[in-house]
Amino acid sequence: EQKGKTMALESRITQEEIKKEPEKPIDREKTCPLLLRVFTTNSGRHHRADEFARGNVPSSELQIYTWMDATLKELTSLVKEVYPEARKKGTHFSFAIVFPDPRGKALKDIGSTVSGRKGADDSMTLQSQRFQIGDYLDIAITPPNRAPPLSTRMRPF
Repeated sequence: EQKGKTMALESRITQEEIKKEPEKPIDREKTCPLLLRVFTTNSGRHHRADEFARGNVPSSELQIYTWMDATLKELTSLVKEVYPEARKKGTHFSFAIVFPDPRGKALKDIGSTVSGRKGADDSMTLQSQRFQIGDYLDIAITPPNRAPPLSTRMRPF
């Protein structure tokens, strides 16, 4: 009997969360895709915000047509199509949104994926991270034999 009550409470909480941040399913047949400008590094570190200053962009640009409900896992597989070396199991992909800021551009880390492994951020979507059309995506790619820099690793606490 206690279990039943707990379940009802849990589902009520999730209903409230859903109301707060409505993520409408996107009909990809009827919705025009957006142009996602993706910049990659293979140093394991993101580009610096100043590399996007005054209309400049890094040279490593990939252009992907996608939708706001694209997941990090889906974007990872698109990047892997272009960069065969990133297909190695254990390759780490760290995602950041590059967005306009009063001082130019700013980067916000949104999550990461690992080639050949399931992860907590795999199903995270662009829209759930408040991605706006016109923002860029910066992906720091770390080969499997090198650990990502400390800043992107999970903290032990």
